[in-house]
Amino acid sequence: MPLSDFERLPPLYAVQTCDGLSSAIDSVAEAAPASHRFLRYGWFAAALQAYGGDARTLLVSREGQPVAALPITGFGPAILKLAAVPGSYWPFRSFPARDDAGVGAFEALLDALGREVNALRFGPVYDDDPSLVLLGEAARSRGWLAIDRFIADSFLLDMAAKRAEGTWPRNSTLRKNRFHEKHLAGHGDLDWSFVTGAGWSDCAFDDLAAIEEKSWIAARTDGSDAKFTQTGHGIFWRAAAADPALAEMMWAAVLKVGGEPAAFSFDLNAGTLKYAIANSYDPAFAKHSPGKILYYRNLLRAIEDGQSVVDWGAGDSGYKKVIGAEQGPAIRDWLFVRPGVASWIARALRGRWTRSGNRA
Repeated sequence: MPLSDFERLPPLYAVQTCDGLSSAIDSVAEAAPASHRFLRYGWFAAALQAYGGDARTLLVSREGQPVAALPITGFGPAILKLAAVPGSYWPFRSFPARDDAGVGAFEALLDALGREVNALRFGPVYDDDPSLVLLGEAARSRGWLAIDRFIADSFLLDMAAKRAEGTWPRNSTLRKNRFHEKHLAGHGDLDWSFVTGAGWSDCAFDDLAAIEEKSWIAARTDGSDAKFTQTGHGIFWRAAAADPALAEMMWAAVLKVGGEPAAFSFDLNAGTLKYAIANSYDPAFAKHSPGKILYYRNLLRAIEDGQSVVDWGAGDSGYKKVIGAEQGPAIRDWLFVRPGVASWIARALRGRWTRSGNRA
């Protein structure tokens, strides 16, 4: 009999729920799209260390091979049985799935999740996030209610496309940068360096924190949004760097003036994609644009390293558009609510969730 005469059975899925973070998260993340390979065990462990919470992991296997891993923590009153995906807002909160996972794996995931919780908070996450797309398809087929709230628009810089057009970076921009560098050097010797991999140390993080503590973040806000200070999110990034694979993805361009940290640009490198996480500078040098001249150096180095697209995420679009970035996918926060009474209640209250976001 030819092989085509045999009936092909649908793949067999199994979902295992375990307390804590599953060690299989890394094997799933390594087979995920390159843009999502940072969603490793160490990433979620760093989030728990920095922000608290007790995790459980739902691990989906297909024919015995892990294809998706969903870590969850509780949020809100325990009686409501609500769960959230842990992690950092930068660049987004998602969970890993193999790039060939398929909607069937997510249908099995929702079936198991519905026995654990009434609703899952997922995000903020991009509209084209592969796990979101499959989860949305599975939700429709399984009767789950999906409610979103708008957070922000993202901005993307396609350096390869800009260079093909011959418009980036402009010669006039490079001339201005050289002018600023010349005058900045009047304050002391300029030291340009890059930190990644084994270079991450307490001293390296302290340099970034020192710049933030002098920046507008400390002067104009309560400092809680700073990425590397003790009062900000410093615990998270230091803990994430304990995973050698994550440490290799974490990248910082640093400028020192006269031996003192003056500016940094911090990114998460994911294959040919660079997530721009944070930029900051010492306002004492503001008139010489240290942040601008540093991130142009950083982006030119990224091109040398084979990276082609920069994801600037949300936030101030002014300087991003000046660089050449264009609006990308929207970023939203989602609630997936199981069928039944929970969905009826959520439909009645969905306006509150939607209005708690930002105006598009």
